[in-house]
Amino acid sequence: MNDIIVYTQNDCPPCQIIKMFLTEYGFSYTEKNINEDDKIRQELTETYNSYSTPTIVIGEVIITGFDLEKLKKVLKIRE
Repeated sequence: MNDIIVYTQNDCPPCQIIKMFLTEYGFSYTEKNINEDDKIRQELTETYNSYSTPTIVIGEVIITGFDLEKLKKVLKIRE
């Protein structure tokens, strides 16, 4: 599985849900909080053309916003 990066920010309930979801299904991820470092915010906007959190990067796939169905599809999770 490709590395998973989750861009988050403080006081973002959807970000918390995504992190809990990934943990529940046993996926490790790297969290990058855009409130903690301006370089991370710049990386999110310039590299991924995203201005919202959560933004999840899995290999070449970028999921902007809270989209559990797309995340399940990319991670091949069947319920």
